[in-house]
Amino acid sequence: MTIDGIHFTPYAALAGGLLLGLASAAFILLHGRILGISGILGGLLVPLKGDMGWRVAFLLGMACAPTVFGLLFPVDMQLAPRIETDYGVLVVAGLLVGVGTSYASGCTSGHGVCGLSRLSPRSLFATGSFMAAGFLVVFAVRHLVQGASA
Repeated sequence: MTIDGIHFTPYAALAGGLLLGLASAAFILLHGRILGISGILGGLLVPLKGDMGWRVAFLLGMACAPTVFGLLFPVDMQLAPRIETDYGVLVVAGLLVGVGTSYASGCTSGHGVCGLSRLSPRSLFATGSFMAAGFLVVFAVRHLVQGASA
């Protein structure tokens, strides 16, 4: 196994993990809610009175964060993700993620970060399922699908 030195970013990953952990802890302490993106977005679909503002602000902050990062940091610190597929596959993948979060009663951020930190057995099972499905799909795409077309 070799590590791609260009795309291996342990310090950025560590910083991102620390920020996500701090944000999750602050969110539950200040709002008494789990910081799960699917739950925050889902709350906009069936809105409760007085509950829309923070949800919209949170999602707008997520959408604007890459632009703010681009303005604050030099270009050599910015690694753009490389997605090697077409828009149809991305749309289908997004819909499958949405269905999966509905069945799992939460998304990877809710279960993986917040649920595991609370020692939730349901979150342990859900996170294990997310990871196993991801491993299987990557293996299938890289070895079975690409291998058959080579």
